[in-house]
Amino acid sequence: MNPVIFSLGFIQIRWYAVLMLLAFVIGYLLIIKNSKNLKLPLSKITDMCFYLVIICIIGARLYYCVFNFEEYSKNLLDIFKIWEGGLAIHGGIIAGVIFIIFYTKKNHLPLLKILDVMSISLVLGQAIGRWGNFFNQEAFGPQTTYITLKNLHIPKFIINGMYINHTYYHPTFFYESLSCLIIFITLIVFQKFKFRKTGQIASIYLILYGIVRFFIESLRQDSLMFLNFKVAQIVSILMILIGLSLFIFSYIRRSHD
Repeated sequence: MNPVIFSLGFIQIRWYAVLMLLAFVIGYLLIIKNSKNLKLPLSKITDMCFYLVIICIIGARLYYCVFNFEEYSKNLLDIFKIWEGGLAIHGGIIAGVIFIIFYTKKNHLPLLKILDVMSISLVLGQAIGRWGNFFNQEAFGPQTTYITLKNLHIPKFIINGMYINHTYYHPTFFYESLSCLIIFITLIVFQKFKFRKTGQIASIYLILYGIVRFFIESLRQDSLMFLNFKVAQIVSILMILIGLSLFIFSYIRRSHD
């Protein structure tokens, strides 16, 4: 599996970077579409998205490097090589939410309504971006056999891509990407319900993705660790608890779109 699409002299165009860019573009277009439907000020939303991309990338990278500092301490310049992989989605989410809270307060925008809009685009972007792990041959699960993967009806090109160093591995990136796509469809359907309250789309995203990531992380072989615990599982539990709290708060608040 070649992570490089093609080279232009000393410049390499990598699948990881292209897929991340594609995720951002599609996510942005969906944000604009939903913002128009909710009559949100597009100029402020556009400005927010511009800064949000930068902040989320920085947050995702710093999060990854902090919990994997031993590797990067040998050469700190490697921290800037994000095209080689090493972005933790939880770090991006945390940084992004903090910025959105700050931005909406400063510009007098409805926080929960914007979090709903962002959640739909975010989970679709995750479904797309996870394929960067496939081309980098990272974020895979435990060893397995060809027959096991075939019996799971996993596409053959994915099975071939998971044959690393003469061993087959579970494509956890694929499991998560497919799960994120299902969550995306769930949120789109829930968005049509008239009885939903503002903030409940974001809460459902937090709950569902928290559950998915908790179980998928139990399979991954490259997890970030803290005191012998998988960091992603700790954060996933927090996401579920926050999501449940937000869902209840939104219901009690009885805020209708």
